[in-house]
This record gives sequence, structure tokens and C-alpha cells, in this order.
Amino acid sequence: MVPFSLSSTDVSDIDTISEFLAHSEIPSLHNWGSVDVIVLCGNAILQIAEHVFSALTAQPLLAKTLVICGGIGHSTRLLYEAFGQSRKYSDLAHELDGLPEAIAYELMLQRYYPELAESIKHGTLKLIIEDKSENCGANAIQTRRVLELHAISTMKSCVIVQDPTMSLRTLAAFQHTYKDVSPSPEFFACPTFVPKAYLDEASQMHILAKHAGPGIDFEPAALWKNQRFFDLLMGEIPRLRDDENGYGPNGKNFIVHVTIPEEVEAAWTRLHKVLDFKR
Repeated sequence: MVPFSLSSTDVSDIDTISEFLAHSEIPSLHNWGSVDVIVLCGNAILQIAEHVFSALTAQPLLAKTLVICGGIGHSTRLLYEAFGQSRKYSDLAHELDGLPEAIAYELMLQRYYPELAESIKHGTLKLIIEDKSENCGANAIQTRRVLELHAISTMKSCVIVQDPTMSLRTLAAFQHTYKDVSPSPEFFACPTFVPKAYLDEASQMHILAKHAGPGIDFEPAALWKNQRFFDLLMGEIPRLRDDENGYGPNGKNFIVHVTIPEEVEAAWTRLHKVLDFKR
């Protein structure tokens, strides 16, 4: 069992890892120029999709193409639960069971963002659904496949929108998938917010959405439960390491090389002891 009564040093270590994994190159799509493609990767935090859809509604020329990707994976059930618990989107909950994540988010777009749906209908924005991928690496591979099926074999710029705990790895997976393309597309990570931990008066940890931009309305319990948040943070660092056990070129070769700063490794090592984390 993970002890949720933590010290201020533990919280600082959590934030160090969280900032690194989020890799927030674009804090808000509402303040960004136009790009060729935006890829919204399936995840269980509805406010991430909310940010994308609201930005595209406010700026119809923000992107030429929107790809919503995600099949049925380890977090799909959590996505269904998020819809069911949402004040704003709960009407969709009974329609989702068994649907891929990308289809769930497409329904959210069509039902709650009519201006954006009209923009897609009239061809101002091209919407592509990718509903086969089950993980970050497959998000990249399958996105390239569906883009090429729609005759989009070249692009100059692409924004990857993903759960902040998986943002850096997903970016590295896309860079790996397109490493044979010259000139290589310019990829940017947009997690839409950075998770930040804080302690209440009883030293119990809570998670806030730091730097959440316009278009995000966080409801109670919108973010991860503490146990899942810890598992996500602590599980990412071993995956990102470029060694025989990691996902980099010297390991499974799913992603490009990622340099992990010493302070992040040190924070991870301390937390590993505190949380008694077991992979």
C-alpha cells in the first residue's frame, strides 16, 4: 500500500518528475499558431479533449487535420467511468460500453461541440478517426497509417496532445515513427496542463492541474486517483531510460533516445524508496 501521508520533499520530487514527463512545449492551443495536424491521443481525462475541441472551435484555422486516436486499452474503462462521473458529459456514458476511445471522443465532439462539428462537415477541418491503437507506440504508428490512407504523407508540423504523464514518451514515439521521413515533421507536445501535487493540513496529497489553459473546466475527481498517478509517474522513467530494459534505441527501440536529467533520476530513486514501488 502506498502511504499518502508524504513530506514536502516527496511532493517536490513528484513535481520534478511530473514536469519532466509532461514536457509542456505548448501550454495552450488557444495561444498557438496554425499547424498541419493535431493528434488527440485517447486517455481518461476528459478536460484534455475539452481543451482541444474548444481551441479548434475558437480558432477554426488552428489545424488542417485533427486525428483522434485510441482503441480499447488499459485506460478505456477509466474513460467510461470519467464520462459517467462528469456533470457535463454524463449523458454519453450509457452509449460508450465497448467503444474505442477515439469513437467516445468523436461522440463527445459531435454532441457537445456543434460549431466544430459543422466546421468538419463543411471541410474547414478534416477529422480522421484511428480506433485500433492500444498504447503510445501504436498511437504513433497507427496515426501515420491513417494519415497516409487519407493522402497526408507529408506534414511540416504536428501537435501531440496526450495525458501529461505520458506526453514525453508519446512525443518520442512519434519522432521514432517518422525517423525515416526527410525532412522530418516538427512535433510538439501539448499535455494541456501539468499535474502538481500539494499537501493539505493533514499531510495528505492532492493533485492540481497547473497552468491549465482556457477551455478546461476541471470537475471534482477529474484527475487520477493518487495510486494510479504514482503508478503512472514511477512507471514512465524506466520506460524512458535508454538501456536494455527501456524503450529507447538501446532497448526495445520503440522511441527515440530521451535524456533523463540527473535531478529527475534522483527524485525517482528517492520516491521509489518512499512509495515502496514495485514494477
